[in-house]
Amino acid sequence: MSPEESHTLSTPRAVALWEIVSIATSCLIAEWVVLAFVRQSKLIGAVPIVMAVGLMLFSHRERGESLRDLGFRTDNFFAACRLLFLPTALAVISIAVAGWFMNHALLTGSFRPRFLWLPFWALFQQYALNGFINRRAQLALGKGAKSLVLVAVVFSLLHLPNPLLAVVTLIGGLIWAAAYQRQPNLFALAISHAAVSITMALTISPGWLNSLRVGFKYFG
Repeated sequence: MSPEESHTLSTPRAVALWEIVSIATSCLIAEWVVLAFVRQSKLIGAVPIVMAVGLMLFSHRERGESLRDLGFRTDNFFAACRLLFLPTALAVISIAVAGWFMNHALLTGSFRPRFLWLPFWALFQQYALNGFINRRAQLALGKGAKSLVLVAVVFSLLHLPNPLLAVVTLIGGLIWAAAYQRQPNLFALAISHAAVSITMALTISPGWLNSLRVGFKYFG
């Protein structure tokens, strides 16, 4: 490898892209490889995710990023909510209407205790998607269309081969990434994410969603 090639691979832009690839790869390994061969142990399945979180935390520390920088803040909460209110409301209504046409019933599921954890799971996903991947995409490609598309495509890719979830997460990823670039607030994003997820779980038949399975678990 020539000095020029080595320098290109070590530029801030290249490093940011490699960080995105690394995190996405860890998630795909957990979804497709670990779960395919180690079904009996959820702890082993969590190893790639733990490693990914470790990399993200190390990267934040090296770049001097604070919790506020990442979007764990309250000063712009209502501004972010205003950005997200209309697209979230439209998404909830559209999903409910689609569920009614698919099943001829408004509610096809019942509220389950595990839904209470959904806001926390949504917050974690939004942290990984926007607090890390979006920020790295902006470092590599700048704010705007290129970085937004990259964030949305990565999010959709992680929900394959579930076709409905892949489409929903592609659209949702674009909206959430755009809102984050304007008003970086992970709490507002988590509320929007949780609202959409719960609406899907309550109104879309599990048969259409394949019980929200992704990766190897999609096939059973």
